[in-house]
Amino acid sequence: MANTLLEALNVRVVGSGDRILVLAHGFGTDQSVWQRILPFFTPNYRIILYDLVCAGSVNPDYFDSTRYDTLDAFVDDLLNILKALGVHRCAYVGHSVSAMIGILASIRCPQLFSKLILIGASPRFLNDENYHGGFVQGEIEEVFSAMEANYEAWVNGFAPVLVGADVPTAVREFSRTLFNMRPDISLFVSRTIFNSDLRGELGKVRVPCCVIQTAKDVSVPASVAEYLKTHLGGRTTVEILRTEGHLPHLTAPVLLAQVLRRALPR
Repeated sequence: MANTLLEALNVRVVGSGDRILVLAHGFGTDQSVWQRILPFFTPNYRIILYDLVCAGSVNPDYFDSTRYDTLDAFVDDLLNILKALGVHRCAYVGHSVSAMIGILASIRCPQLFSKLILIGASPRFLNDENYHGGFVQGEIEEVFSAMEANYEAWVNGFAPVLVGADVPTAVREFSRTLFNMRPDISLFVSRTIFNSDLRGELGKVRVPCCVIQTAKDVSVPASVAEYLKTHLGGRTTVEILRTEGHLPHLTAPVLLAQVLRRALPR
C-alpha cells in the first residue's frame, strides 16, 4: 500500500539537511510548480514533493470520485505519505487547496507539524453573512458550466486571470498543467473545493501558522487572510507579498522564497 501510494502520487525527496519540508501544490498544478523555489531550500532541507491525485501527472485511474468527494481523502494521502517515509516532524507549505489539506492534517496529527505555511488559502470561497469569500453561488455555477461546455476555452480564459501578474511564462506553465488534467476530474475537484466550508475547523488548529497572501488575488480577497489570522487556533502571522495573482511561486519565486525563509522555524 505504502509503496503503491508513493509511486502513484510521484513522491520525491530532494535536498539535504536534518530538517524536513513538505511542498504541496494547489488545484490545476503539480509538483513542478515548485521548481523555481527548490534551489533556495535544497541545501538545508530534505524536501518532500508529491502530486495530488487529481493532478494531470497522476494516472487518472487512481482517482475515485466516491472517495475524493471531500478533502478528507486528500488528507489521508498526505498523512500516509509522511508515515511511509518515516517522517515524525516537518514544516509544511501548502498552496491553495493544499493549505486547507495541511490544516486538516494538523488537526488530526498536530505532533507531525512544526509550522504550517499557507499560501493563497481560503476556508470558504462563497460569501456568507459576515464573511466575504469572494464569490456568490451564481458565479461559481458559471465557472462549472464553462468548464463543462468547453474545457479548452475555459483554461485559456481562466489561466491568465488566476495568474494575475503579467508573466507570460507563468500563464503558459499554469495552462500546461491545467490541460494535463482530465476535464471531468478537474470539474469534480473544482466542485469539491468551491463547495467546501472549513471555517468551523480553523479553531481546532494548534500548530503555528503563517498565512501568505499576494496584494491582489482574484480568487482570495485580502480579508480572508485576516479571517484566517483571527480564527486559526495556532499562533498565526500574515505576510502580504508585493505582487499580484494566485501563483506567486510561478510569478515571484525570489520574493516568495524570501518570505518562506523568514516564516520557516529556525
